[in-house]
Amino acid sequence: MRSSKSRSRNKNNRNNNRPSGNIVNRVFDSSGPEGKVRGTPQQIIDKYNQLARDAQLANDRVAAENFQQHAEHYMRLLSVAQREQDAKREEQERLNRERQAERDRDRQERMERQEREAANQPPQPAVPTDPAEAPQPDLIDSAASGDNGLVETPEAKAEEKPKQRRPRRKPAVKKPQPDAPKVEEPKPDNPEAAE
Repeated sequence: MRSSKSRSRNKNNRNNNRPSGNIVNRVFDSSGPEGKVRGTPQQIIDKYNQLARDAQLANDRVAAENFQQHAEHYMRLLSVAQREQDAKREEQERLNRERQAERDRDRQERMERQEREAANQPPQPAVPTDPAEAPQPDLIDSAASGDNGLVETPEAKAEEKPKQRRPRRKPAVKKPQPDAPKVEEPKPDNPEAAE
């Protein structure tokens, strides 16, 4: 037989080991008076409410109250989870508003700093709208210097230098192949003349 201490200890541990998370979408197994009901909290609430209506139609007030109590339990679970979600959402929105306000302040400070820097810089000379009134660069007399005023490019350098021709290669002497049939040279009729 088990001791009461171990039972109570296990009961406490069961409550601590409940998985936390999104209870709204979590699937529960509810052991009600009519058997197990499985589903999300909203589905279980709907099922117990339907069972309570059926029990009322059958004039079973005890069963109807029992089903309503089971439905109420899951309604409380659902309302607590929705309050937590709303609190998380509000906290996230508050953080987003604070970040946006910080970005806006930084942008405003940057613009003010740029305006101050622009005000502290010496005034720029006015740019004339007519190019004839603008200061003109000094011209160098190219005829006196012997320069035609053109920039020397690599293409121009290539045109000046004559191309050097490569020496022609001598045709390669063909060596007889070992597999090919040997052609004998014609022998002169006169063997003395060959010497």
